[in-house]
This record gives sequence, structure tokens and C-alpha cells, in this order.
Amino acid sequence: MSRSTSTRGRQAAQRAAAARERIAAAQRRRRLFVVGGSVAVVVLIVAVLVVVKVATGSGPASGKKATSASAQVVQKVSTVPDAVLNTIGVGTAQTPPHKISGAPLRSGGKPEVLYVGAEYCPYCAAERWAVAVALARFGTLHGVGEVTSSPTDVYPSTATLAFHGASLDSPVLAFTPRELQSNQVVNGNYAPLDTLTAAQQALVNKYDAPPYVPANSRGAIPFVDIGGQYMISGASYNPGVLQHKTQKQIAAALSDPSSPIARSVDGTANLITAAICATTGGSPGNVCSSSGVAAAKAHLGASS
Repeated sequence: MSRSTSTRGRQAAQRAAAARERIAAAQRRRRLFVVGGSVAVVVLIVAVLVVVKVATGSGPASGKKATSASAQVVQKVSTVPDAVLNTIGVGTAQTPPHKISGAPLRSGGKPEVLYVGAEYCPYCAAERWAVAVALARFGTLHGVGEVTSSPTDVYPSTATLAFHGASLDSPVLAFTPRELQSNQVVNGNYAPLDTLTAAQQALVNKYDAPPYVPANSRGAIPFVDIGGQYMISGASYNPGVLQHKTQKQIAAALSDPSSPIARSVDGTANLITAAICATTGGSPGNVCSSSGVAAAKAHLGASS
């Protein structure tokens, strides 16, 4: 064996060892976003992606920058027909909001929905559609944007809404969105956006952890606290249903009860609506007494 061949061999072995360590470190750092309890599948996907990234020498990549949502998209999301929502019921939603026991979460004298996510996160991308459909039944959304999830994560470049800077005008409900990071990479990391208050961080620490979630998905995003009575950790349906669709295509599909997108997003929205109705005392009545919400109420998760 020549010296150059021997040197290349040692270098290759060193690179392989370094790659294995990076894989192990990434797996330790990586938060699991559990959909329907499929932990093994998610672990496998994450491991494969980490190996691919190490092999190609690539890391996180920026997605399409957030922009203001088009009026057409906001209109479609905000006006999903009651008949469609009632027909779908829970649809293909896999994980309902989970009952929690704690102090009521309120803001301005109204029950509050606290959403915690990140723009790069594909599971947040999926959940935002359902959160927006549900919130629009209680008021008017303002400042909603459009963004895509990371192009180098699972379900790459999922088209979604953006909640950074968004608000809800409602007589019965308050909405506090917190997007912790953008989808733009700066110095190898996703750039920070919103910061949690100490009280908000305490809620995440308490409820986005055992016994409310499995130990291996502690701290998963998205995290949603619904009035201190229900919580969501991770996506409520499979984000794959949104793959290769634009925001306009997803928004348009929400009004088609036969669409796999509508069955996932609208079904989840009914579950979220049912949880919100539990915090608002059943107001507004026409929403909280609808057959779709009544069907969803029966599926709300029990407390730990």
C-alpha cells in the first residue's frame, strides 16, 4: 500500500468516525415530533435525514422567506363552510388536544390560545392551517403571513401560514402566537424571532413534558395551550398530505369535504374548536353547538 493510499485510508476513517459522532450528537439534540404515536417511524426518518446531511456535507438551509398572506388565502381559511366542517367531523385527525389540569390561561379577561412554534418546523407548518381555521370561527385574523418549512427537514418546504406578528380580533378569545425561529439560516442556525416570557416558558416546561407527553418528545413543537384546559404537542395529522401543494391550493382544498387535505386540516380544526369552546363557555353558540364540533368533543383527549 502506498503512503498516499494509507493516508487517504486514515483520513477516510477519521471522517467516518467524525460523521458517526455528528449523527449521534444530532440524534441526541433532535426533538421528536410525534404524529399519532408513530415514534419508531419518526426516529427512522430523522436518523436517515441526519445520515444524508452528514454524507453530503450539508446542514440546515433557508426556506422561502415569509411574506404577507394573499387576501385569497386568508379568505379561504377564514370561511370554510359550516356544512363542510360538519360533514368532516374529526376526519383523519390523529391526535386530539389533551386535557390538562392547571390555572386558566387568560389574556385581557378572555381565554387565551398560546401557540409556540418555529417557521422552519414542518410539523408546525401542518398545525398552523388547522389552528387558523379554528381561530377564524371565533374572530378575525390579522397579520397572517405565508412561509415554507425547511427544505432540508422531513416534509421539505411545506407551504404554510406564518404566525409571527399575527393577531386575532375576537370578543371571546385571545390569541398569542410565538414563532421562536424563522426559516432563514444565519451562521448555521435558524434565526431567532419571538421570545417566550417567563410565564410562557413555564407552561411549556410543565405541559410539554411527562406525564402529558412521552419523555422522548419533551419540548416538541408545535406546542399549543388552549385556555389552560387543553394542550397540543406535535402535529395532529400527517404533514405529508400537504406536500407539493402551494398555499393557494391548500386553502382552496379546505372547502372540499372529499379532499384529503380538508379531512386532515378541518378535522383537526374541529378538535381545536371543541377545546376552545370548553374555555369560552360554549360561545359563540352557533359554532360550539355545531354537529362537527359536537362530534369532535367526544374525541378530546383525557387528562393525565
